[in-house]
Amino acid sequence: MQVTPIRCKDRIMTATPALALTIAGSEATGGAGAQVDLRTFQALDVFGMAALTCIVSFDPKNAWSHRFVPVDPQVIADQLEAITTAYPPEQLSVTKIGMLGTPATIDTVAKVLRDRSFQQVVLDPVLICKGQEPGAALDTDRALQTHVLPLATFVTPNHFESMSLSGMDKIETVEDLTAAAKRIHELSGAAVLAKGGVNLPGPDAVDVFVDGSIVEVLSAPKVGEVAVAGAGCTLAAAVAAHLARGAGPLEAARSAKEFVTAGIRHRLQSAAPFDVVLQK
Repeated sequence: MQVTPIRCKDRIMTATPALALTIAGSEATGGAGAQVDLRTFQALDVFGMAALTCIVSFDPKNAWSHRFVPVDPQVIADQLEAITTAYPPEQLSVTKIGMLGTPATIDTVAKVLRDRSFQQVVLDPVLICKGQEPGAALDTDRALQTHVLPLATFVTPNHFESMSLSGMDKIETVEDLTAAAKRIHELSGAAVLAKGGVNLPGPDAVDVFVDGSIVEVLSAPKVGEVAVAGAGCTLAAAVAAHLARGAGPLEAARSAKEFVTAGIRHRLQSAAPFDVVLQK
């Protein structure tokens, strides 16, 4: 994107690009979390900023399990204070929410969302916080559904999250996924892009968009039968980026689907036992 300099007194002012914020965890290898969000923003010509909520690092000595360290809530609040003060609402109106990780973090972020009143809040509802004890993870999931989901304007649940949020026991068909998306919309009032991905049978990776008046099935040929790390983060960040650039929810969903499909096709391999989406 070309930015036109505008000279004003002692400063050189520039035409403001689209801005978006991610509130998410850091994943050290770059395959998920805030790293993916910022790369997605950059690839889509959006200026990104990040408030980190936790640090996740895989343990190669223990079957690449997760090591999870939450960021102190006051540090999270400080990051968000700096960001929202530097960029007023007319500049920064879109935020994407990724892994929050603890009820204390959720309380901190929910307060900022209520006080700031972002025009668009894209929630990637990470309901499995790997690296936590089961009881703590359940408390986090409940807090997320109680305090953050009602503030979202766009929700991007994966297969498991669609079941959890909708209360359905199974999602095995496109019709099931559509029903789940409708239930989540009714629960939250948000637009929903429910991701079937490789979890539904058939040659296509299918997602379903629902916003109350529109139901649209988005499909693309599967690229392999195994999920690729960072796909969910990429999709939600791409939705946020397109919303920041002025797209409507359905247009943002369509464009994000195309972007993440291309990223899966051009996946990055490493010595880790999983491939990751390449944002380009």
